[in-house]
Amino acid sequence: MKLEFSIIIPIYNRPQEVEELLSSISQLNFSGNFEVIIIEDGSSNRCDTVVDNFKSKLEIQYFYKENSGPGASRNYGMQRANGNYFIVLDSDVVLPKQYLNVIDKRLKENYTDAFGGPDAAHPDFTSLQKAINYSMTSFLTTGGIRGKKKGVGKFQPRSFNMGISKKAFEATQGFSDMRAGEDIDLTFRLWESGIETQLIEEAFVYHKRRNTISSFFNQTFAFGTARPKLNKKYPKTKKLTYWFPSLFALGFDLSILLVFFGYWQLSAFFGLYLIALFSDATVENKSFKVGFLSIITSLTQFFGYGFGFLQSRFFPNT
Repeated sequence: MKLEFSIIIPIYNRPQEVEELLSSISQLNFSGNFEVIIIEDGSSNRCDTVVDNFKSKLEIQYFYKENSGPGASRNYGMQRANGNYFIVLDSDVVLPKQYLNVIDKRLKENYTDAFGGPDAAHPDFTSLQKAINYSMTSFLTTGGIRGKKKGVGKFQPRSFNMGISKKAFEATQGFSDMRAGEDIDLTFRLWESGIETQLIEEAFVYHKRRNTISSFFNQTFAFGTARPKLNKKYPKTKKLTYWFPSLFALGFDLSILLVFFGYWQLSAFFGLYLIALFSDATVENKSFKVGFLSIITSLTQFFGYGFGFLQSRFFPNT
C-alpha cells in the first residue's frame, strides 16, 4: 500500500508556533508525498500570512472556520485532506528531520490503521519546558504511559502526535466534541471498532508544552476532569492507577498536617520520593536547575490532575 500523508494541524491564536512547526516540516528528509492542512479555529490572531510564506516550500492548504475546539477542527481538516493517512499534530511541536521517514518505514513493516508517538524536549528548550517534559514523561511520575514501551498498560495515542488512516477516520468519524480527553476517547472507539494501534517510539516530536506553571496546572486540571468522564463512558477501561495523582495530592497535604502533630514519617516518605525525582531529572537533563524545577512541575501535575479528577468524579456539575 502506498502511503500518502496529510499532516493535520489545528491552530488557535498561535502564529509564532505555526511558523516554527512549518519550518521544521519544510526541512523533513522525506521524498514521499505529503501535504499540510492548517485549520484556523476562529483565531483573532490569525496565521494566514505565516502560511503564505511556506506555500513555495510545502503543499499546504489553509482553512479558517468558526471556533469549535481542537477535535472538531481536526475532523474538519481530515474531511478535506487528499492523503490516505492523516498525521495529527498540535501546533506547539517541532518535528525532527527523520520524522516522516520513521513513520513510513514502520507502517510498511507493520501496518496499523492508527499509531501514536512520544514527545521529547529539544536541547534549546527552556529549563521550565524541560522540567514539564520530564514530569509528563518520566516513569517516576506517569509510569511512562506517554510513549515508552515499558510504560504502564496499553499505549493510548495522543493528539499532539498521532496518525489515523482515512479508513479508520471514516469508521469512527474522528474526534468527539470533548474539549479534553478527546484523543483518548478516539483511541477507545478505534479499539471498539477492531482497529489496531501501535506505539512508534522512534517517531517522537519536540513538544514545547506550556511555558508557565499556572498554564501547566490548568492543562493538567483539564486532563484530570476528563478521565472520570472517560471511565463512565468506557467502564471497562477503568484502572486504579488513575486515582494515584489524587491520592498523592491528598497524602502530601496530610503529611504536612501531621508534622504539626509530631508525626513526620509520611512527610519523610514524600521527601525521599522528591529527592529521587530530583536526582533522576538532574541526571537525565544534566542540569540541577531542571532537577529542581522538575519537583515543582511534578507537584503541579499531581495536584492539577488529582484535584481535576476529584472534582469531575464527585462534583461533575461544578
